[in-house]
Amino acid sequence: MNSSDTTATAELGLRLVVPERTAVPLVARLDYSSEDPYAIRVAFHTGEDNPVEWIFARELLTVGIVRPVGEGDVRVWPSKDDSGDRSVSIALSSPFGQAEFDTQVAPLAEFLHRTYEIVPAGQEAQFVDLDEEIQQHLHS
Repeated sequence: MNSSDTTATAELGLRLVVPERTAVPLVARLDYSSEDPYAIRVAFHTGEDNPVEWIFARELLTVGIVRPVGEGDVRVWPSKDDSGDRSVSIALSSPFGQAEFDTQVAPLAEFLHRTYEIVPAGQEAQFVDLDEEIQQHLHS
């Protein structure tokens, strides 16, 4: 397997939803690897030097396209954008603040589809080396 068979990357256009103001467009980079098959890393490029990184459960983003899901720090739900097109809303909460984003369904669904081609749903455990994971935690 070469690396393109085990990883997926996409740039996703998002809108930062700001109360009482026009939404702010920004770009997020999504990364997926079979080495961490349950997770999607999202780097939000906010105009600062370093992007803000979050790790999402792949299943959370997938389910959030069709119904509200999540509690606490990360919530995802289907919505419609200003023109009535289907979109996905993502709300993040941390000790540093809260943010809500929305993005079009199609590019997110396309990226998620690629991740399921790499690691099919239900087969994630076959891609996790538990012995290696335990060793890393014992030495960290």
